[in-house]
Amino acid sequence: MKKKIITLLMAMVMVITTLTGCNSTTKESSDKTATGSKKYTVAMICDSSITDGGWGTACYNAMLVAAKEYGFETYYTDALDFADFESAIRSYCDINVDLIFAPGGEFSDAVKAAAADYPDVKFALLNGSLETNNIVSILPDAKQIGYMAGSLAGLTTKTNIIGFIGGIELDTTLDKLKNYEIAAKAVNPNIHVVSAYAGSFSDAAKGKEIANAMVTVNNADVLFGDASAVDSGAREALSNYTDRYDIGQPSDLLADQKSNVIINSVVTDNSIMVGLCMSDIINNSFGNKTIYGNLSNGSLNVGIFSKSVPENIKTQYLEIIEKIKNNTFIQ
Repeated sequence: MKKKIITLLMAMVMVITTLTGCNSTTKESSDKTATGSKKYTVAMICDSSITDGGWGTACYNAMLVAAKEYGFETYYTDALDFADFESAIRSYCDINVDLIFAPGGEFSDAVKAAAADYPDVKFALLNGSLETNNIVSILPDAKQIGYMAGSLAGLTTKTNIIGFIGGIELDTTLDKLKNYEIAAKAVNPNIHVVSAYAGSFSDAAKGKEIANAMVTVNNADVLFGDASAVDSGAREALSNYTDRYDIGQPSDLLADQKSNVIINSVVTDNSIMVGLCMSDIINNSFGNKTIYGNLSNGSLNVGIFSKSVPENIKTQYLEIIEKIKNNTFIQ
């Protein structure tokens, strides 16, 4: 593992901290100061890469968007191993960042341990379930995400077999799978769902292996993943077949890349929820709550459709999205 160096100028003192990880820790500045002369800081730690084109990229961009809006300087440490989570967090605590953004429930234990020792540092835990004076959980609606992906898969499959690839069996991932299947069967009762877990969020080769098996063994023709870089591997595998598709997440993948595989994306705008955490810090109202993201508050959205999706399917799907938004899809 390469050494990670964080440089932070505070009160005219240069503090240099070394972290373990795979890529250099980076500082970026926002365009404005949040309030008066006070300069707020936010650091993201991540087990995947911010250039993975999936989860890591989406979460990093969410931090940047929110930081620009609220005037925070940004830092990140990515590609961390599980064993390094807590030490990376504590290194940022030692230099007194205002907010640490931990994008995943897998960081819960490390966040809880560090938060107890650093009560003045605030933590935003994405997909978490912790609520303390200095921890706020931010939680995209896993039920709605599952519904959005499952209904599209059910409408577009030709084989009536669809797949779900998870990274680790987190509660949020299990909830997405459950509602993915419910929604798919609601629009297509003949659906069969196959699922598998990679045991990782970073093993793209494993994603490729799982996707190949789902296509060749199970005859699945539409996949949805909740596994970051693993999903990238799955899409690479699907590109070798004809009429085999993927539903992207959490960013609008067709807005960022050309693909014959992706038919649409379930877009999670975590910047809204991260921004609410920053606002609470500025207003001294942070802590003891969970901030939820859904279709109603704009944290969830439908991405760009592929040209391979027929107009009648688009219309049906968008009608379903309105029902999901209004809580009338599944009675």
